[in-house]
Parts: sequence; C-alpha cells; structure tokens
Amino acid sequence: MSTRLNRREFLKTIGLTAAAMTIPACRSTMNASATETKKRLPNFVIIFIDDMGYADVGCFGAEGYQTPNIDRMAAEGTRFTDFYAASSVCTPSRAALMTGCYPQRVGLPNVLGPNAKIGLSDNETTIAQMLKGTPNAKQGVGDPEPLGYATACYGKWHLGHLQPFLPTHHGFDEYFGLPYSNDMWPKHPEAPKDYPDLPLVEGDRVVAYDPDQTQLTTWYTERAVRFIEKNKDRPFFLYVPHSMCHVPLHVSDKFKGKSRRGLFGDVIMEIDWSVGQVLDTLRRLGLDQDTMVLFCSDNGPWLSYGEHAGSAQPLREGKNTSFDGGQREPTILWWPGRIPAGRVCRESATTMDMLPTIAGLAGVKPPDHKIDGKDIWPLLSGQSGVKSPHEAFYYYHSLALEAVRSGRWKLHFPHAYNTLAGRPGGTGGKPAKYEQAKIDLALFDLENDISEQHNVADQHPDVVKRLQQLADEMRQDLGDSALKMPGKGRRPPGRV
Repeated sequence: MSTRLNRREFLKTIGLTAAAMTIPACRSTMNASATETKKRLPNFVIIFIDDMGYADVGCFGAEGYQTPNIDRMAAEGTRFTDFYAASSVCTPSRAALMTGCYPQRVGLPNVLGPNAKIGLSDNETTIAQMLKGTPNAKQGVGDPEPLGYATACYGKWHLGHLQPFLPTHHGFDEYFGLPYSNDMWPKHPEAPKDYPDLPLVEGDRVVAYDPDQTQLTTWYTERAVRFIEKNKDRPFFLYVPHSMCHVPLHVSDKFKGKSRRGLFGDVIMEIDWSVGQVLDTLRRLGLDQDTMVLFCSDNGPWLSYGEHAGSAQPLREGKNTSFDGGQREPTILWWPGRIPAGRVCRESATTMDMLPTIAGLAGVKPPDHKIDGKDIWPLLSGQSGVKSPHEAFYYYHSLALEAVRSGRWKLHFPHAYNTLAGRPGGTGGKPAKYEQAKIDLALFDLENDISEQHNVADQHPDVVKRLQQLADEMRQDLGDSALKMPGKGRRPPGRV
C-alpha cells in the first residue's frame, strides 16, 4: 500500500530545510502566505514529441528553423545529452514513460494498431494514477489520502484504443486526442486499405473521424493552457504527447511556409510555439517555481521519410533501430529555482525514471510491483559528483535484447536492422525502402565514438565480458526472443 510522506520528509525531498517548518505563528500574513507556497505540492508537465530526432531543436543543433522557446527552456533548465526513451517505436516507449517499466515487463513490446485487442493493463499504475492516489484493487496500490492532483492528457495515447485502455481509465481526469498514430488512417501512403477512419477521442468517446490534422497542435496546446488556468490553485499533472512530428506532417496556417526546412521545419516551429504557450502560462500565473517540466521524444526520426523526417546527427540510424539514433532523445528538464539553469548533464537517464522521480517529489511511494526506473532527482537538482543510478540500460527491439550500455560502453549483440545505407529518404510524404543490414558483436566507446562507427571489442575483452554478464542477468528477468528465453519478470497486457 502506498503512503504519503509526512511533511518533514516531503520538504526534505524537494530540498527545503527544516527552517521552513519552524516559522513562528506570530509571523505576518505575508510570511504565512510564503510558507503556504513552500508547502504546495509540485506540478508536473510532460511534453512528449513524436519521432523527434536528437538534432531537431536549436539547442541540439537544428538548422533551417528556430526553436526560441525550447532553447530558452534549456537556458533556464538542464539539457540532458544522454537521455533515452525505452524503445525506438511508439507504443513501447509510451508504456515505459507512463509505468516506469521496460515495455517488455508490462506486456507492450510492440506497436499497437487499430485492430489490437490489448492495451495497458489495469494491474499497472501510471504516473497519473499514482499522483491521484487512485486505489488499484488488484495491486493494492494507492494512497489512502488522495493527493488531489488534477490530471489531463492531450495528444497521442497509443496504449490501447479500446475504451478500457484509454487515459480516462488510467488516472486521467481529461483526455482529448488520437488513440494511436496519425498515419493509421485511409490516407496512408503505402497501405490505405489496412486502416479504418482515424478517431478523435474526447474522454472515452469518439467525437470525430479523420479530423483536420493541421489543427492538432493548436487544439492540444489550447486545452493544455486552459487546464493550467483552471487548476492553478491545486497541484496538477499535465501530459501533452504531441501527434507531430510523426508523419503525415500537418501544420496550421500560423506556421505554414515559415521555415527554410520545408514542412518539417514548419511543424517543429509550431511545436516550439506550443512549448512557449505552456511555459508562458506557468510564468504568467506564478506557477513556474512550483512546476517541473520535461521536454522529450518517444523515439528517433523516421528516416525513410526523408524530407519529412528529422535528424539524429551525430547519432547512428534512427527510429526502429537499437543504435542511439533510435532512442537517445533531445531532452530538457525545467524547474526555475530547483533545476539548475544553463546546465548540461551527460549522465545516462531514461524516461522510465520519471515515475519514481515524480513519486519522490510528490511524497508518494511508487507502485509496489517491480519497476525499472530510478529516482534521478540528485541528477536533476545538480548535486555535486552524482552519477547515473543505472548500472546498465538495455536496448530491446520487441522481445529481443539487441544491445546494452553501461557507462561509456555500449555492446551490440548480433542482430539485423533496417537502414537506408547512406541513401536519401523519400519525398512528398512517401517513404523510401529500407535495406536490411546486420551487425555482429560490437563494442563502442560512446564518449569517443558517439556515432557507433568503431568496434573496439577486441581491445577491451574485459568490458565485453562484463556487459555480456549484465545482459545475461536481464535475460533471466525480461527474456530474449533471439535466444528463445521467455524471462520471469514479464507481466501480461490488458485484454478485452
């Protein structure tokens, strides 16, 4: 059973000293008001972009357009250079963010389509459920004194489109958006007959089919701003998983033709505007010092779409591969007064760390079942000498373990992967065909070879052996389909 921390423990968690708890009763009304501000539970905002590459925003090297709001966010917060999504494709990555677990653990290792009969299980606990203190009868998870967080999700969910799997059934008070990817519709460039009309969902009901996608970013943003305004006097969790910049690209008239990078640049500029709207609202309402904001992406760029795809440079490959271009994301964490401004963190962290980190900051215990994320508040707050809490990070592709990183070292196990092999991607929203390549056992020093080009396995057999041992331990837990190992730690998805 999850329990709230007492006031002293909570204040210590968010970095306040004992002095904050010993203000005499005779202090003025102004001081009493300041004390109440310090006692307020923090707000949390997660802005999750779809298919954004490592080099797709200005502070990570974008060219041909500007992202002034995201760049300001980095200047006022901390930029993470080695921050990973837990998968190189949509559904698994989102499952990991919401549950703090590798997607293989929660039974969602693959992308779900419109015909899927599975989704996020009721036995899992999302960040939203944890913050609401929503009791989970099957797991016994929940806070006996609900934290009172308002929760909302505006954007792409992709953890099951059937009613029992939608956000409003997993801790969110409000939902508006697409239940899966925006290309899963009859206008798909390659397989239109495979997809039904694309539903737009509000709450748990379809309100339109095949909506005007040029308005998606605007709609999500407007709702996000209204949600913050409506809940300015209570703690809230706002999740904005944008449908863009996943293909098909769509942009409103506000940004159409504004960049030197074509439609893709226009789309990113509108996303940057959206980030600015959220942050400006927090500043305007005086909530900036009460709110932690994460900016990240679910996976790397879909390179086969060429001019409609982003860039992962200088990383190797992109979406749907276990090279770092598929999972290493442009990441910024912002909380004025709490997270250091203008800092760059080069320690490894992951989206799975958000759930336990938020749990610690809100003063609520994470779920009782096993999770894989770690509380990275010491990294976020810039404590001196702090290293990544992860001994290793594991790159799964579906149920196959394809690589492992520990510190500076990354070991690939033999596997096939899709590549353009140096050829350009498609044009006009139509993809080019991938080639299939294969990598053998290969060790890369990511500190000196960020592009994973130089196999140094022969020079470091001791490192190879250590990473193989780490991989063998994980295979016992989550399995490895390449070796026909089922794993003992997998839990089933939800089913209807």
